[in-house]
Amino acid sequence: MTKTNFTAKKEEWYFENYIQGTVFEFGPLEVDETEVLEFALRYDPQPFHIDHEAAKKSPYEGIIASGWQTCSFVMRALVDNYFSPVSSLGSPGIDELRWILPVRPGDKLMVRATIIETKRSRSKPDRGIVRTFIETINQQEDLVMSFRSVNFMLCRESSSSDNAD
Repeated sequence: MTKTNFTAKKEEWYFENYIQGTVFEFGPLEVDETEVLEFALRYDPQPFHIDHEAAKKSPYEGIIASGWQTCSFVMRALVDNYFSPVSSLGSPGIDELRWILPVRPGDKLMVRATIIETKRSRSKPDRGIVRTFIETINQQEDLVMSFRSVNFMLCRESSSSDNAD
């Protein structure tokens, strides 16, 4: 695995900068208890997310962050460190989302993004498709969440003769 950062500023990255096999790591992302409780109260008010006493009696033995909040933490890290504002065109979705271990207040998370495939679009030659395996790892180096993302990125130069979708 090659850990790297692009040499160009993120604002200058295009599809051509996303190279298969490249690995990016960013963090730590600190999990704040107040944020965990506020998010859960608003979006996922299950007892093990919002009630200390109920959470102690749950299989988790304490408050844990909603998996959806963990996704939000990771999304913010990807926007800040991986998706370029000049080329990112969004995503049609993610695959194989797994919440492997609970995320707890006080955890420090690291995000690892491994580019697993890139290809130019045949039907829209101004863009390419970047497939990335995303891993979220806690301070004990335990994998807590993973998923595969598909993203569309503008190409620096349009070409209809490259690999296609």
